[in-house]
Amino acid sequence: MAYRPTARTEETRLAHRERLLDAARQLLAEGGYPAAGVSALARRAGVATGSVHHHFASRQELLAAVFRHVAGHELSAVRGAVQTRSGSAEQLRALVEVFSYRALNSPRTAWALLAEPVDPLVEEERLSYRRGYHLLAETVVVAGISAGELPRQNAQLSAAAVIGAIGEALLGPLSPVGARTGPEPVVESITALCLRAVGARSS
Repeated sequence: MAYRPTARTEETRLAHRERLLDAARQLLAEGGYPAAGVSALARRAGVATGSVHHHFASRQELLAAVFRHVAGHELSAVRGAVQTRSGSAEQLRALVEVFSYRALNSPRTAWALLAEPVDPLVEEERLSYRRGYHLLAETVVVAGISAGELPRQNAQLSAAAVIGAIGEALLGPLSPVGARTGPEPVVESITALCLRAVGARSS
C-alpha cells in the first residue's frame, strides 16, 4: 500500500512536467526563446510561476529541456521516415525532404532549433541534436557503400557535410526577417545537392 501513493504522485509530477513542456513548445513556435519565459509559460500552462520553478531550477534549464523535447520529436520523425525507405538514395532523400519540409512548415520553431542565439546549456543540446542527424546520415552512407550503391568515401565526413548543407541552405528561408517562398523549389534543390555530394544516383 505504501508504494501506491508514491507511484501516483510520480505519475502526476511527470504529467505536469509534460504539460509545461507542451506549453513551452507552443510558445517557442510562436516567438522563439524570448517568448518562452517563466511567467508566459506559467500563464499558458495555467499554473503558478512557482510551479515552473518546482520542475526546472532555472530558465536556462527550462529552455534546455524544451529544446531537448522539441528536437527529439523532430529527429524521431526524420529517423522514422528514413527507416521506411529502401536503398541509400531513397533513404537520403527521405532524410533531406522530411527534415526540410518540417522545418519550412514550422519556420519559427526550426529557426530556434538551428540558428537562434542561445545560452551555453541550450547550445549543448543543439550540438547533441546535430550529432543525432550526423549519425543517421552516416548510417545511410555506410550502408550505401557496403551495398555498392555509393562510391567509397569518408562516411563520417560526408554525413557531416550533408547535414551542414541542409542547415545552411535553410537559414535564409527560415530567417524571421527573410522572405517566405514556396518550399518545393528549396527542398528539391537541397535534395539534389545532397544526393550529388555522396554520389547517389537520383531517380
